[in-house]
Amino acid sequence: MTTFRRLLGFLRPHRRELWGSLAFAWAAMGMTVLIPWLIGEAVNAIEQGSEEEMLPYVLMILGAAVLRLGLTIVRRIVAGKVSLAVEFDLREKIYGHLQRLELGFFDTQQTGQLMSRATVDLGAIRFFLGYGLIFFSQSLLTVVLAGTVMFFLNPWLALIALLPAPLVVLTAIRYSKQSRPAMQEVQQRIAELTAEAEENVTGIRVVKAFAQEDYQFVRFQAAVSRLFDQSIKSTRIQAFFSPLIGALPQIGTALVLLLGGISVINGNMNIGEFTAFYTYMILLASPLRMVGMALGMAQRAVAAGNRLFEILDRDPEIVSPENASPLPDGAGSVSLKSVSLRYSADTPEALSTIDLEVDAGTRLGIVGPSGSGKTSLVSLIARLYDPSEGSVSIDGADLRSIDVTTLRSQTAYVSEDSFLFGDTVANNIAYARADASEEEVRTAARRAQADQFIKELANGYETVVGERGLTLSGGQRQRVAIARALLADPRILILDDATSSLDATTEREIRSGLAEVMEGRTTFVIGHRLSTISLADEIVLMEAGRIVDRGSHSDLLSRSPLYGSLITDDRETEPVFIDEEVEVLR
Repeated sequence: MTTFRRLLGFLRPHRRELWGSLAFAWAAMGMTVLIPWLIGEAVNAIEQGSEEEMLPYVLMILGAAVLRLGLTIVRRIVAGKVSLAVEFDLREKIYGHLQRLELGFFDTQQTGQLMSRATVDLGAIRFFLGYGLIFFSQSLLTVVLAGTVMFFLNPWLALIALLPAPLVVLTAIRYSKQSRPAMQEVQQRIAELTAEAEENVTGIRVVKAFAQEDYQFVRFQAAVSRLFDQSIKSTRIQAFFSPLIGALPQIGTALVLLLGGISVINGNMNIGEFTAFYTYMILLASPLRMVGMALGMAQRAVAAGNRLFEILDRDPEIVSPENASPLPDGAGSVSLKSVSLRYSADTPEALSTIDLEVDAGTRLGIVGPSGSGKTSLVSLIARLYDPSEGSVSIDGADLRSIDVTTLRSQTAYVSEDSFLFGDTVANNIAYARADASEEEVRTAARRAQADQFIKELANGYETVVGERGLTLSGGQRQRVAIARALLADPRILILDDATSSLDATTEREIRSGLAEVMEGRTTFVIGHRLSTISLADEIVLMEAGRIVDRGSHSDLLSRSPLYGSLITDDRETEPVFIDEEVEVLR
Protein backbone atom coordinates (compact mmCIF):
# COMPACT_ATOMS: atom_id res chain seq x y z
CA MET A 1 0.00 0.00 0.00
CA THR A 2 2.93 2.31 0.69
CA THR A 3 4.19 1.85 -2.89
CA PHE A 4 0.72 2.62 -4.23
CA ARG A 5 0.50 5.84 -2.24
CA ARG A 6 3.95 6.88 -3.39
CA LEU A 7 2.95 6.30 -6.99
CA LEU A 8 -0.11 8.49 -6.50
CA GLY A 9 2.26 11.19 -5.28
CA PHE A 10 3.56 11.59 -8.84
CA LEU A 11 0.10 12.88 -9.81
CA ARG A 12 0.27 15.78 -7.34
CA PRO A 13 1.92 18.27 -9.76
CA HIS A 14 -0.78 17.46 -12.34
CA ARG A 15 -3.78 17.31 -10.05
CA ARG A 16 -5.61 20.09 -11.93
CA GLU A 17 -5.47 18.18 -15.21
CA LEU A 18 -6.28 14.94 -13.36
CA TRP A 19 -9.41 16.42 -11.81
CA GLY A 20 -10.35 17.84 -15.19
CA SER A 21 -9.97 14.42 -16.77
CA LEU A 22 -12.06 12.88 -14.00
CA ALA A 23 -14.73 15.54 -14.41
CA PHE A 24 -15.02 14.84 -18.14
CA ALA A 25 -15.07 11.09 -17.45
CA TRP A 26 -17.80 11.47 -14.85
CA ALA A 27 -19.85 13.72 -17.13
CA ALA A 28 -19.52 11.16 -19.93
CA MET A 29 -20.66 8.45 -17.53
CA GLY A 30 -23.58 10.64 -16.55
CA MET A 31 -24.68 10.63 -20.19
CA THR A 32 -24.12 6.89 -20.36
CA VAL A 33 -26.32 6.32 -17.32
CA LEU A 34 -28.97 8.71 -18.64
CA ILE A 35 -29.41 6.89 -21.94
CA PRO A 36 -31.01 3.65 -20.52
CA TRP A 37 -33.59 5.72 -18.67
CA LEU A 38 -34.41 7.61 -21.89
CA ILE A 39 -34.66 4.29 -23.73
CA GLY A 40 -37.14 3.06 -21.14
CA GLU A 41 -39.27 6.18 -21.54
CA ALA A 42 -39.15 5.85 -25.33
CA VAL A 43 -40.28 2.21 -25.06
CA ASN A 44 -43.22 3.31 -22.90
CA ALA A 45 -44.17 5.88 -25.55
CA ILE A 46 -43.94 3.21 -28.24
CA GLU A 47 -46.12 0.88 -26.17
CA GLN A 48 -48.72 3.65 -25.83
CA GLY A 49 -48.57 4.28 -29.58
CA SER A 50 -47.64 7.93 -29.16
CA GLU A 51 -45.22 9.07 -31.83
CA GLU A 52 -45.22 12.62 -30.47
CA GLU A 53 -44.05 11.44 -27.01
CA MET A 54 -41.47 9.06 -28.49
CA LEU A 55 -39.67 11.57 -30.75
CA PRO A 56 -38.30 13.86 -27.96
CA TYR A 57 -36.79 10.85 -26.18
CA VAL A 58 -35.14 9.68 -29.40
CA LEU A 59 -33.65 13.16 -29.91
CA MET A 60 -32.50 13.26 -26.28
CA ILE A 61 -30.85 9.85 -26.69
CA LEU A 62 -29.06 11.13 -29.80
CA GLY A 63 -28.00 14.33 -28.00
CA ALA A 64 -26.73 12.39 -24.97
CA ALA A 65 -24.76 10.07 -27.24
CA VAL A 66 -23.15 12.99 -29.12
CA LEU A 67 -22.36 14.79 -25.87
CA ARG A 68 -20.85 11.60 -24.42
CA LEU A 69 -18.70 11.27 -27.54
CA GLY A 70 -17.39 14.82 -27.18
CA LEU A 71 -16.74 14.45 -23.46
CA THR A 72 -14.93 11.15 -24.03
CA ILE A 73 -12.67 12.67 -26.71
CA VAL A 74 -11.73 15.58 -24.44
CA ARG A 75 -11.23 13.20 -21.50
CA ARG A 76 -8.84 11.05 -23.54
CA ILE A 77 -6.84 14.10 -24.62
CA VAL A 78 -6.54 15.41 -21.05
CA ALA A 79 -5.81 11.94 -19.63
CA GLY A 80 -3.16 11.42 -22.32
CA LYS A 81 -1.53 14.70 -21.33
CA VAL A 82 -1.51 13.63 -17.66
CA SER A 83 -0.07 10.24 -18.60
CA LEU A 84 2.74 11.73 -20.69
CA ALA A 85 3.48 14.41 -18.06
CA VAL A 86 3.82 11.71 -15.37
CA GLU A 87 6.11 9.72 -17.67
CA PHE A 88 8.19 12.85 -18.32
CA ASP A 89 8.55 13.52 -14.58
CA LEU A 90 9.42 9.91 -13.83
CA ARG A 91 12.05 9.74 -16.55
CA GLU A 92 13.67 12.94 -15.32
CA LYS A 93 13.61 11.71 -11.73
CA ILE A 94 15.06 8.26 -12.40
CA TYR A 95 17.73 9.57 -14.83
CA GLY A 96 18.70 12.43 -12.53
CA HIS A 97 19.00 10.04 -9.60
CA LEU A 98 21.11 7.59 -11.62
CA GLN A 99 23.47 10.45 -12.47
CA ARG A 100 23.92 11.24 -8.78
CA LEU A 101 24.65 7.67 -7.72
CA GLU A 102 28.28 6.76 -7.14
CA LEU A 103 30.36 4.68 -9.53
CA GLY A 104 30.28 1.71 -7.15
CA PHE A 105 26.53 1.33 -7.72
CA PHE A 106 27.02 0.77 -11.45
CA ASP A 107 29.77 -1.76 -10.78
CA THR A 108 27.12 -4.13 -9.40
CA GLN A 109 24.28 -3.42 -11.87
CA GLN A 110 23.57 -4.71 -15.34
CA THR A 111 22.92 -1.96 -17.85
CA GLY A 112 19.96 -3.86 -19.28
CA GLN A 113 18.37 -4.12 -15.84
CA LEU A 114 18.61 -0.37 -15.36
CA MET A 115 17.28 0.31 -18.85
CA SER A 116 14.33 -2.02 -18.24
CA ARG A 117 13.40 -0.14 -15.08
CA ALA A 118 13.65 3.18 -16.88
CA THR A 119 11.50 2.01 -19.81
CA VAL A 120 9.29 -1.07 -19.27
CA ASP A 121 8.62 -0.51 -15.55
CA LEU A 122 8.14 3.19 -16.03
CA GLY A 123 5.68 2.53 -18.85
CA ALA A 124 3.54 0.31 -16.61
CA ILE A 125 3.41 3.04 -13.97
CA ARG A 126 2.62 5.73 -16.51
CA PHE A 127 -0.23 3.76 -18.07
CA PHE A 128 -1.87 3.09 -14.72
CA LEU A 129 -1.53 6.63 -13.38
CA GLY A 130 -2.59 8.18 -16.67
CA TYR A 131 -5.41 5.81 -17.62
CA GLY A 132 -5.95 3.07 -15.04
CA LEU A 133 -7.14 5.42 -12.31
CA ILE A 134 -9.53 7.11 -14.76
CA PHE A 135 -10.92 3.73 -15.84
CA PHE A 136 -11.35 2.65 -12.24
CA SER A 137 -13.06 5.85 -11.07
CA GLN A 138 -15.20 5.92 -14.22
CA SER A 139 -16.30 2.34 -13.66
CA LEU A 140 -16.97 2.94 -9.97
CA LEU A 141 -19.06 6.03 -10.75
CA THR A 142 -21.04 4.05 -13.34
CA VAL A 143 -21.83 1.37 -10.76
CA VAL A 144 -22.94 3.99 -8.21
CA LEU A 145 -25.08 6.00 -10.65
CA ALA A 146 -26.61 2.99 -12.37
CA GLY A 147 -27.26 1.32 -9.01
CA THR A 148 -28.95 4.48 -7.71
CA VAL A 149 -31.28 4.70 -10.72
CA MET A 150 -32.02 0.98 -10.45
CA PHE A 151 -33.05 1.44 -6.80
CA PHE A 152 -35.22 4.35 -7.89
CA LEU A 153 -36.92 2.19 -10.53
CA ASN A 154 -37.39 -0.94 -8.38
CA PRO A 155 -35.63 -1.26 -4.99
CA TRP A 156 -36.20 -4.99 -4.52
CA LEU A 157 -35.15 -5.90 -8.02
CA ALA A 158 -32.07 -3.64 -7.66
CA LEU A 159 -31.13 -5.41 -4.44
CA ILE A 160 -31.35 -8.77 -6.20
CA ALA A 161 -29.38 -7.45 -9.19
CA LEU A 162 -26.55 -6.25 -6.95
CA LEU A 163 -26.32 -9.46 -4.90
CA PRO A 164 -23.17 -10.62 -6.80
CA ALA A 165 -21.34 -7.35 -5.99
CA PRO A 166 -19.78 -8.61 -2.70
CA LEU A 167 -18.58 -11.72 -4.55
CA VAL A 168 -16.97 -9.50 -7.20
CA VAL A 169 -15.16 -7.48 -4.49
CA LEU A 170 -13.90 -10.60 -2.67
CA THR A 171 -12.75 -12.16 -5.94
CA ALA A 172 -10.97 -8.93 -6.91
CA ILE A 173 -9.15 -8.86 -3.55
CA ARG A 174 -7.99 -12.45 -3.98
CA TYR A 175 -6.93 -11.70 -7.54
CA SER A 176 -4.93 -8.76 -6.26
CA LYS A 177 -3.05 -10.87 -3.70
CA GLN A 178 -2.11 -13.57 -6.21
CA SER A 179 -1.40 -11.25 -9.12
CA ARG A 180 1.05 -8.87 -7.41
CA PRO A 181 3.97 -11.31 -6.81
CA ALA A 182 3.38 -12.93 -10.20
CA MET A 183 3.52 -9.58 -11.98
CA GLN A 184 6.64 -8.57 -10.05
CA GLU A 185 8.35 -11.74 -11.26
CA VAL A 186 7.29 -10.97 -14.83
CA GLN A 187 8.84 -7.50 -14.55
CA GLN A 188 12.06 -9.07 -13.25
CA ARG A 189 12.18 -11.57 -16.12
CA ILE A 190 11.65 -8.74 -18.63
CA ALA A 191 14.58 -6.91 -17.04
CA GLU A 192 16.76 -10.04 -17.32
CA LEU A 193 15.81 -10.43 -20.98
CA THR A 194 16.64 -6.77 -21.65
CA ALA A 195 20.00 -7.18 -19.90
CA GLU A 196 20.79 -10.27 -21.96
CA ALA A 197 19.92 -8.51 -25.23
CA GLU A 198 21.89 -5.37 -24.28
CA GLU A 199 24.98 -7.40 -23.34
CA ASN A 200 24.80 -9.41 -26.55
CA VAL A 201 24.54 -6.31 -28.75
CA THR A 202 27.28 -4.46 -26.85
CA GLY A 203 29.62 -7.43 -27.05
CA ILE A 204 28.78 -8.39 -30.63
CA ARG A 205 32.42 -8.01 -31.74
CA VAL A 206 33.56 -10.56 -29.18
CA VAL A 207 30.66 -12.85 -30.06
CA LYS A 208 31.57 -12.86 -33.72
CA ALA A 209 35.31 -12.99 -33.10
CA PHE A 210 34.87 -16.29 -31.22
CA ALA A 211 32.00 -17.56 -33.42
CA GLN A 212 29.72 -17.82 -30.39
CA GLU A 213 26.49 -16.74 -32.11
CA ASP A 214 24.81 -20.09 -31.36
CA TYR A 215 25.87 -19.98 -27.71
CA GLN A 216 24.51 -16.44 -27.31
CA PHE A 217 21.30 -17.46 -29.03
CA VAL A 218 20.87 -20.33 -26.56
CA ARG A 219 21.41 -17.92 -23.65
CA PHE A 220 18.90 -15.48 -25.08
CA GLN A 221 16.49 -18.33 -25.73
CA ALA A 222 16.79 -19.37 -22.08
CA ALA A 223 15.97 -15.82 -20.96
CA VAL A 224 12.98 -15.75 -23.31
CA SER A 225 11.82 -19.11 -21.93
CA ARG A 226 12.05 -17.86 -18.33
CA LEU A 227 9.97 -14.82 -19.26
CA PHE A 228 7.51 -17.02 -21.14
CA ASP A 229 7.10 -19.45 -18.24
CA GLN A 230 6.55 -16.66 -15.71
CA SER A 231 4.17 -14.84 -18.06
CA ILE A 232 2.19 -18.05 -18.44
CA LYS A 233 1.82 -18.26 -14.65
CA SER A 234 0.62 -14.68 -14.54
CA THR A 235 -1.67 -15.25 -17.51
CA ARG A 236 -3.25 -18.29 -15.83
CA ILE A 237 -4.08 -16.21 -12.79
CA GLN A 238 -5.54 -13.49 -14.98
CA ALA A 239 -7.32 -16.03 -17.21
CA PHE A 240 -9.15 -17.44 -14.18
CA PHE A 241 -9.99 -14.31 -12.22
CA SER A 242 -10.78 -11.79 -14.98
CA PRO A 243 -13.53 -13.89 -16.61
CA LEU A 244 -14.81 -14.83 -13.15
CA ILE A 245 -15.12 -11.16 -12.19
CA GLY A 246 -16.96 -10.57 -15.48
CA ALA A 247 -19.20 -13.65 -15.09
CA LEU A 248 -20.40 -13.08 -11.53
CA PRO A 249 -22.69 -10.15 -12.50
CA GLN A 250 -24.47 -12.51 -14.92
CA ILE A 251 -26.01 -14.19 -11.89
CA GLY A 252 -27.79 -10.91 -11.15
CA THR A 253 -28.76 -10.58 -14.83
CA ALA A 254 -30.41 -14.00 -14.81
CA LEU A 255 -32.29 -13.23 -11.60
CA VAL A 256 -33.45 -9.86 -13.00
CA LEU A 257 -34.73 -11.53 -16.18
CA LEU A 258 -36.59 -14.12 -14.13
CA LEU A 259 -38.11 -11.92 -11.44
CA GLY A 260 -38.46 -8.80 -13.60
CA GLY A 261 -40.15 -10.81 -16.36
CA ILE A 262 -42.61 -12.24 -13.85
CA SER A 263 -43.32 -8.68 -12.60
CA VAL A 264 -44.04 -7.47 -16.14
CA ILE A 265 -46.25 -10.46 -16.87
CA ASN A 266 -48.21 -9.89 -13.64
CA GLY A 267 -48.56 -6.18 -14.41
CA ASN A 268 -46.47 -5.00 -11.46
CA MET A 269 -43.90 -3.35 -13.76
CA ASN A 270 -44.33 -1.76 -17.19
CA ILE A 271 -42.22 -2.80 -20.15
CA GLY A 272 -40.42 0.57 -20.29
CA GLU A 273 -39.20 0.30 -16.69
CA PHE A 274 -38.11 -3.27 -17.26
CA THR A 275 -36.25 -2.30 -20.47
CA ALA A 276 -34.46 0.53 -18.64
CA PHE A 277 -33.65 -1.72 -15.69
CA TYR A 278 -32.29 -4.49 -17.90
CA THR A 279 -30.25 -1.99 -19.91
CA TYR A 280 -28.68 -0.82 -16.66
CA MET A 281 -27.83 -4.42 -15.87
CA ILE A 282 -26.07 -4.76 -19.22
CA LEU A 283 -24.37 -1.41 -18.59
CA LEU A 284 -22.97 -2.67 -15.26
CA ALA A 285 -21.24 -5.67 -16.84
CA SER A 286 -18.52 -3.62 -18.55
CA PRO A 287 -17.58 -1.47 -15.49
CA LEU A 288 -17.31 -4.56 -13.32
CA ARG A 289 -14.97 -6.17 -15.86
CA MET A 290 -13.06 -2.90 -16.03
CA VAL A 291 -12.57 -3.02 -12.25
CA GLY A 292 -10.77 -6.35 -12.73
CA MET A 293 -8.62 -4.89 -15.52
CA ALA A 294 -7.83 -1.80 -13.44
CA LEU A 295 -6.77 -4.02 -10.55
CA GLY A 296 -4.44 -5.90 -12.88
CA MET A 297 -2.97 -2.62 -14.12
CA ALA A 298 -2.57 -1.49 -10.51
CA GLN A 299 -0.72 -4.67 -9.57
CA ARG A 300 1.63 -4.31 -12.50
CA ALA A 301 2.22 -0.65 -11.61
CA VAL A 302 2.93 -1.54 -7.96
CA ALA A 303 5.33 -4.30 -9.04
CA ALA A 304 7.08 -1.85 -11.37
CA GLY A 305 7.04 0.81 -8.64
CA ASN A 306 8.78 -1.53 -6.20
CA ARG A 307 11.59 -2.06 -8.71
CA LEU A 308 11.81 1.64 -9.49
CA PHE A 309 11.88 2.66 -5.84
CA GLU A 310 14.75 0.23 -5.21
CA ILE A 311 16.83 2.71 -7.20
CA LEU A 312 15.19 5.94 -6.07
CA ASP A 313 15.46 4.94 -2.40
CA ARG A 314 19.18 4.31 -2.67
CA ASP A 315 20.97 7.36 -1.35
CA PRO A 316 24.17 8.36 -3.19
CA GLU A 317 27.19 7.43 -1.10
CA ILE A 318 29.49 10.06 -2.62
CA VAL A 319 27.96 13.50 -2.23
CA SER A 320 29.10 17.00 -1.40
CA PRO A 321 28.45 17.87 2.25
CA GLU A 322 26.13 20.74 3.10
CA ASN A 323 27.76 24.13 2.56
CA ALA A 324 30.74 22.37 1.01
CA SER A 325 33.63 24.65 0.13
CA PRO A 326 35.29 24.48 -3.29
CA LEU A 327 38.68 22.90 -3.76
CA PRO A 328 41.13 25.39 -2.25
CA ASP A 329 43.71 27.16 -4.37
CA GLY A 330 46.90 25.20 -4.80
CA ALA A 331 49.20 23.52 -7.24
CA GLY A 332 47.89 19.97 -6.75
CA SER A 333 49.67 18.28 -3.84
CA VAL A 334 48.09 14.92 -2.98
CA SER A 335 48.14 13.05 0.31
CA LEU A 336 46.79 9.57 1.14
CA LYS A 337 46.95 8.66 4.83
CA SER A 338 46.32 5.10 6.07
CA VAL A 339 43.99 4.50 3.15
CA SER A 340 42.25 1.17 2.68
CA LEU A 341 39.57 0.36 0.12
CA ARG A 342 37.09 -2.49 -0.01
CA TYR A 343 34.51 -2.36 -2.80
CA SER A 344 31.98 -4.47 -0.90
CA ALA A 345 31.74 -6.41 2.34
CA ASP A 346 32.22 -9.78 0.64
CA THR A 347 35.31 -8.84 -1.40
CA PRO A 348 38.94 -8.61 -0.25
CA GLU A 349 40.62 -5.26 0.20
CA ALA A 350 41.67 -3.62 -3.06
CA LEU A 351 43.99 -1.26 -1.13
CA SER A 352 45.48 -1.78 2.30
CA THR A 353 47.02 0.91 4.53
CA ILE A 354 48.31 3.16 1.76
CA ASP A 355 50.41 6.15 2.81
CA LEU A 356 51.47 8.36 -0.07
CA GLU A 357 52.60 11.97 -0.27
CA VAL A 358 52.90 13.55 -3.72
CA ASP A 359 54.22 17.09 -4.00
CA ALA A 360 52.53 19.54 -6.34
CA GLY A 361 53.84 19.29 -9.89
CA THR A 362 55.26 15.79 -9.39
CA ARG A 363 54.94 13.28 -12.21
CA LEU A 364 54.41 9.98 -10.42
CA GLY A 365 54.59 6.65 -12.24
CA ILE A 366 52.62 3.71 -10.82
CA VAL A 367 53.71 0.18 -11.71
CA GLY A 368 52.51 -3.16 -10.48
CA PRO A 369 51.12 -6.53 -11.51
CA SER A 370 47.54 -6.82 -12.67
CA GLY A 371 45.20 -6.53 -9.68
CA SER A 372 47.76 -4.77 -7.50
CA GLY A 373 45.47 -1.75 -6.93
CA LYS A 374 46.86 0.83 -9.35
CA THR A 375 43.50 1.92 -10.79
CA SER A 376 41.87 1.76 -7.37
CA LEU A 377 44.47 4.19 -6.01
CA VAL A 378 44.02 6.84 -8.71
CA SER A 379 40.21 6.45 -8.57
CA LEU A 380 40.32 7.74 -5.01
CA ILE A 381 42.06 10.92 -6.12
CA ALA A 382 39.14 11.87 -8.38
CA ARG A 383 36.78 10.66 -5.64
CA LEU A 384 35.19 8.11 -7.91
CA TYR A 385 35.23 5.99 -4.75
CA ASP A 386 35.67 6.84 -1.08
CA PRO A 387 38.23 4.94 0.99
CA SER A 388 36.90 2.43 3.51
CA GLU A 389 39.46 3.78 5.95
CA GLY A 390 41.84 6.73 6.02
CA SER A 391 41.67 10.00 4.12
CA VAL A 392 42.61 11.48 0.75
CA SER A 393 43.53 15.18 0.53
CA ILE A 394 44.37 17.58 -2.26
CA ASP A 395 46.17 20.79 -1.34
CA GLY A 396 45.45 20.10 2.32
CA ALA A 397 41.67 19.63 1.93
CA ASP A 398 40.03 16.28 2.72
CA LEU A 399 38.08 15.27 -0.38
CA ARG A 400 35.03 14.38 1.74
CA SER A 401 34.76 18.01 2.87
CA ILE A 402 34.83 19.76 -0.50
CA ASP A 403 32.39 20.16 -3.35
CA VAL A 404 32.58 17.15 -5.68
CA THR A 405 31.93 19.20 -8.82
CA THR A 406 34.83 21.59 -8.21
CA LEU A 407 37.09 18.66 -7.35
CA ARG A 408 36.37 16.84 -10.60
CA SER A 409 36.70 20.04 -12.61
CA GLN A 410 40.32 20.08 -11.41
CA THR A 411 41.07 16.43 -12.17
CA ALA A 412 41.14 14.77 -15.59
CA TYR A 413 41.07 11.00 -15.91
CA VAL A 414 42.06 9.07 -19.04
CA SER A 415 41.52 5.32 -18.76
CA GLU A 416 42.65 2.43 -20.91
CA ASP A 417 39.04 1.95 -22.08
CA SER A 418 38.52 5.31 -23.79
CA PHE A 419 34.78 5.88 -23.94
CA LEU A 420 33.42 8.23 -26.58
CA PHE A 421 29.82 9.36 -27.03
CA GLY A 422 27.89 8.89 -30.27
CA ASP A 423 28.54 12.52 -31.23
CA THR A 424 30.97 14.53 -33.31
CA VAL A 425 34.69 14.31 -32.65
CA ALA A 426 34.72 18.00 -31.75
CA ASN A 427 31.94 17.57 -29.18
CA ASN A 428 33.68 14.55 -27.67
CA ILE A 429 36.84 16.60 -27.13
CA ALA A 430 34.88 19.64 -25.89
CA TYR A 431 32.99 17.43 -23.41
CA ALA A 432 35.55 18.45 -20.79
CA ARG A 433 34.80 22.15 -21.35
CA ALA A 434 31.54 23.11 -23.02
CA ASP A 435 32.71 26.71 -23.45
CA ALA A 436 35.92 25.78 -25.30
CA SER A 437 36.51 27.52 -28.60
CA GLU A 438 37.11 25.69 -31.85
CA GLU A 439 40.78 26.66 -31.79
CA GLU A 440 41.20 25.35 -28.22
CA VAL A 441 39.67 22.02 -29.30
CA ARG A 442 42.07 21.80 -32.24
CA THR A 443 45.05 22.74 -30.07
CA ALA A 444 44.22 19.94 -27.61
CA ALA A 445 43.88 17.53 -30.54
CA ARG A 446 47.28 18.55 -31.90
CA ARG A 447 48.91 17.98 -28.51
CA ALA A 448 47.35 14.53 -28.42
CA GLN A 449 48.56 13.79 -31.97
CA ALA A 450 44.91 13.44 -33.05
CA ASP A 451 44.58 16.44 -35.37
CA GLN A 452 46.00 14.71 -38.45
CA PHE A 453 43.75 11.64 -38.43
CA ILE A 454 40.70 13.77 -37.51
CA LYS A 455 41.23 15.96 -40.58
CA GLU A 456 41.30 12.80 -42.73
CA LEU A 457 37.85 11.69 -41.49
CA ALA A 458 34.86 12.18 -43.80
CA ASN A 459 33.70 15.38 -42.09
CA GLY A 460 36.79 16.23 -40.09
CA TYR A 461 36.01 17.42 -36.59
CA GLU A 462 32.27 17.23 -37.37
CA THR A 463 32.42 13.50 -38.08
CA VAL A 464 29.97 11.61 -35.88
CA VAL A 465 31.62 8.57 -34.30
CA GLY A 466 29.59 5.41 -33.71
CA GLU A 467 28.28 4.19 -30.38
CA ARG A 468 31.12 4.16 -27.81
CA GLY A 469 33.36 5.50 -30.60
CA LEU A 470 33.70 2.06 -32.17
CA THR A 471 34.01 3.49 -35.69
CA LEU A 472 37.47 4.70 -34.63
CA SER A 473 40.43 2.47 -33.89
CA GLY A 474 41.51 1.89 -30.30
CA GLY A 475 44.48 4.20 -30.72
CA GLN A 476 42.34 6.92 -32.27
CA ARG A 477 39.86 6.73 -29.41
CA GLN A 478 42.67 7.03 -26.89
CA ARG A 479 44.07 10.09 -28.62
CA VAL A 480 40.63 11.77 -28.63
CA ALA A 481 40.26 10.89 -24.94
CA ILE A 482 43.69 12.36 -24.17
CA ALA A 483 42.77 15.52 -26.10
CA ARG A 484 39.60 15.76 -24.02
CA ALA A 485 41.63 15.56 -20.81
CA LEU A 486 44.18 18.11 -22.02
CA LEU A 487 41.42 20.56 -22.93
CA ALA A 488 40.17 20.43 -19.33
CA ASP A 489 43.47 21.98 -18.20
CA PRO A 490 43.23 20.18 -14.85
CA ARG A 491 45.28 20.67 -11.71
CA ILE A 492 45.74 16.89 -11.55
CA LEU A 493 46.07 14.63 -14.60
CA ILE A 494 45.57 10.86 -14.33
CA LEU A 495 46.70 8.62 -17.19
CA ASP A 496 45.60 5.05 -16.51
CA ASP A 497 47.34 3.03 -19.22
CA ALA A 498 46.16 5.80 -21.51
CA THR A 499 48.66 5.00 -24.26
CA SER A 500 48.26 1.22 -24.26
CA SER A 501 46.48 1.18 -27.66
CA LEU A 502 48.98 3.44 -29.39
CA ASP A 503 51.64 2.15 -31.73
CA ALA A 504 55.29 2.89 -31.03
CA THR A 505 55.56 5.77 -33.50
CA THR A 506 52.39 7.51 -32.32
CA GLU A 507 53.35 7.11 -28.68
CA ARG A 508 56.73 8.70 -29.31
CA GLU A 509 54.97 11.57 -31.08
CA ILE A 510 52.44 12.09 -28.37
CA ARG A 511 55.02 11.91 -25.59
CA SER A 512 56.43 15.32 -26.34
CA GLY A 513 52.95 16.83 -26.10
CA LEU A 514 52.27 14.98 -22.84
CA ALA A 515 55.61 16.06 -21.40
CA GLU A 516 54.72 19.67 -22.17
CA VAL A 517 51.31 19.34 -20.50
CA MET A 518 52.72 17.51 -17.48
CA GLU A 519 55.27 20.23 -16.80
CA GLY A 520 54.39 21.80 -13.45
CA ARG A 521 51.20 19.72 -13.21
CA THR A 522 50.67 16.86 -10.74
CA THR A 523 50.38 13.76 -12.90
CA PHE A 524 49.77 10.09 -12.15
CA VAL A 525 50.92 7.75 -14.90
CA ILE A 526 49.97 4.07 -14.79
CA GLY A 527 51.77 1.85 -17.27
CA HIS A 528 54.41 -0.77 -17.88
CA ARG A 529 56.02 0.56 -21.02
CA LEU A 530 59.41 2.04 -20.30
CA SER A 531 58.70 4.88 -22.67
CA THR A 532 55.60 5.80 -20.67
CA ILE A 533 57.23 5.45 -17.27
CA SER A 534 60.16 7.54 -18.47
CA LEU A 535 57.86 10.58 -18.25
CA ALA A 536 57.67 10.18 -14.45
CA ASP A 537 59.92 11.92 -11.94
CA GLU A 538 59.64 8.94 -9.60
CA ILE A 539 57.81 5.63 -9.50
CA VAL A 540 55.86 3.70 -6.89
CA LEU A 541 55.67 -0.08 -7.09
CA MET A 542 52.47 -1.77 -5.97
CA GLU A 543 51.68 -5.36 -5.09
CA ALA A 544 48.54 -6.89 -3.54
CA GLY A 545 46.99 -3.52 -2.74
CA ARG A 546 50.10 -2.08 -1.05
CA ILE A 547 52.93 0.23 -2.02
CA VAL A 548 56.01 -1.94 -1.66
CA ASP A 549 58.67 0.41 -2.99
CA ARG A 550 59.25 3.92 -4.30
CA GLY A 551 62.12 5.53 -6.17
CA SER A 552 63.57 6.34 -9.54
CA HIS A 553 63.59 3.85 -12.39
CA SER A 554 67.26 3.00 -11.89
CA ASP A 555 66.86 2.60 -8.11
CA LEU A 556 63.88 0.26 -8.43
CA LEU A 557 65.51 -1.70 -11.20
CA SER A 558 68.59 -2.28 -9.07
CA ARG A 559 66.85 -3.37 -5.86
CA SER A 560 63.41 -4.79 -6.77
CA PRO A 561 63.15 -8.17 -8.52
CA LEU A 562 59.40 -7.57 -8.98
CA TYR A 563 59.98 -4.25 -10.73
CA GLY A 564 62.73 -5.83 -12.79
CA SER A 565 60.44 -8.65 -13.89
CA LEU A 566 57.73 -6.22 -14.95
CA ILE A 567 60.16 -4.09 -16.90
CA THR A 568 61.93 -7.11 -18.36
CA ASP A 569 58.59 -8.46 -19.58
CA ASP A 570 57.87 -5.08 -21.16
CA ARG A 571 61.23 -4.97 -22.89
CA GLU A 572 60.89 -8.49 -24.22
CA THR A 573 57.40 -8.09 -25.58
CA GLU A 574 57.69 -4.51 -26.84
CA PRO A 575 61.39 -3.72 -27.43
CA VAL A 576 60.48 -0.90 -29.81
CA PHE A 577 59.58 1.26 -26.83
CA ILE A 578 63.11 1.19 -25.38
CA ASP A 579 64.49 4.29 -26.98
CA GLU A 580 67.46 6.47 -26.17
CA GLU A 581 65.64 8.42 -23.46
CA VAL A 582 64.86 5.24 -21.55
CA GLU A 583 68.42 4.02 -21.92
CA VAL A 584 69.59 7.26 -20.31
CA LEU A 585 67.24 6.63 -17.39
CA ARG A 586 68.77 3.21 -16.95
